[in-house]
Amino acid sequence: MSQGSPGAWAPHGSPSGSSAPPNPFVHELHLSGLQRVKFCLLGVLLAPIRVLLAFIVLFLLWPFAWLQVAGLTEEQLREPITGWRKTVCHNGVLGLSRLLFFLLGFLRIRVRGQRASRLEAPVLVAAPHSTFFDPIVLLPCDLPKVVSRAENLSVPVIGALLRFNQAILVSRHDPASRRRVVEEVRRRATSGGKWPQVLFFPEGTCSNKKALLKFKPGAFIAGVPVQPVLIRYPNSLDTTSWAWRGPGVLKVLWLTASQPCSIVEVEFLPVYQPSPEESKDPTLYANNVQRVMAQALGIPATECEFVGSLPVIVVGQLKVALEPRLWELGKVLQKAGLSPGCVDMGAEPGRSRMISQEAFAQQLQLSDPQTVAGAFSYFQQDAKGLVDFRNVALALAALDGGRSLEELICLAFELFAEEQAEGPGRLLYQDGFSTILHLLLGSPRPAATTLHAELCQPGCSQGLSLCEFQNFSLHDPLYGKLFSTYLRPPHKPRSNSQIPNASSPSTPTVLANGTVQAPKQKDD
Repeated sequence: MSQGSPGAWAPHGSPSGSSAPPNPFVHELHLSGLQRVKFCLLGVLLAPIRVLLAFIVLFLLWPFAWLQVAGLTEEQLREPITGWRKTVCHNGVLGLSRLLFFLLGFLRIRVRGQRASRLEAPVLVAAPHSTFFDPIVLLPCDLPKVVSRAENLSVPVIGALLRFNQAILVSRHDPASRRRVVEEVRRRATSGGKWPQVLFFPEGTCSNKKALLKFKPGAFIAGVPVQPVLIRYPNSLDTTSWAWRGPGVLKVLWLTASQPCSIVEVEFLPVYQPSPEESKDPTLYANNVQRVMAQALGIPATECEFVGSLPVIVVGQLKVALEPRLWELGKVLQKAGLSPGCVDMGAEPGRSRMISQEAFAQQLQLSDPQTVAGAFSYFQQDAKGLVDFRNVALALAALDGGRSLEELICLAFELFAEEQAEGPGRLLYQDGFSTILHLLLGSPRPAATTLHAELCQPGCSQGLSLCEFQNFSLHDPLYGKLFSTYLRPPHKPRSNSQIPNASSPSTPTVLANGTVQAPKQKDD
């Protein structure tokens, strides 16, 4: 669906008129006609041979990786491997890994600066993390230990290489896993040089190399000195970037293998010695190292990051999903042939009404179980698996292209504002405010809660009046523009699967029974 992209917003609360960094989650590869011809020829002649040979070398790595850990107990693997296993297997994997990247077209690895010893810097932090080719940085670093998902152990060959590496494994499904990882990182980093260095990609995900994502604090928890490592791909055409939106794995692999020669440059910056404050505060430590690396790269340091499965950017004091799940809900409903503006429903203003999945399907007149489950999963459920019907009403109203932004804001206030405990009138409190921003913008609730506290007048009740909420969402120079571009596309969509522009809607109606009814579109 087409919508105004928030990617042009400046991080750290920069004013909208200032120059903003490019969107780090999107990579667009534009090829000229001559380049397309070249890639077609080399893609047919060169890429298949390179990829085939690289996969053969990848499988040749397995015996060396298996031999290093064969017969060792879990207790023995808690200590660094030494002796003949270390000499034979380490050198074998190092040599074959260099051959693998050479066969994929990385004929040259330029190294600048000097790698610090494990005593000087127990931890290495590499950025920007832009592609699945980035493990090439392990070669000039002499195969340091890495942190990886525990699920990767089940991947053929890759799992064997992780065991060979004695990687620190984290599981997304085990809440206690992160605590164990923190303890293991601290144990190795403070071993006095007993363990090899640990390499982190502190961004945690790939970007397009045009800006640094927010650094996660995991690499900085031990409070020990770290050495920043910069990764550059100084090629005339960027075929390696694998961002959230852009060429997929196979296309990136094919285009890179079709290049006659790809160059990677690894630069070791001076060791960063943390201050006493940074040693105690991993987040402060991470932010300062991020700024140092961004300055050396000549790109912005941003607060952009992944929250769950969605990329999030920063607008003022608010975190905003790059592409909120609201559009996913719209796609599900459009596929089912449902027009949000034609749903006849009501929701009680200021009062929650919890509904089950069956009642949800009946209210929206959906019959396909898969469609019902997909649409219902968009909304936050309580312990009993129920959702607040006000959330459904607001989401459908936002997807209704026949409603103006002013009317949508009024409806949101009517649905979630509550009566004051003392005094007349209704106010929008913290929970309702965060729910509205989460539904419409995909903002994480903690960020919305913090913003609500700042918007409330000091010394007054902790709630926003309708006028204050309208000033924030419609007239504020920063947030008003965000709402208008995010929820109302500036250009007309090209297909009927996209949300149409606002036309001439009618106003929301408060019925006699106290419910707010969404107006229907005149024409679907």
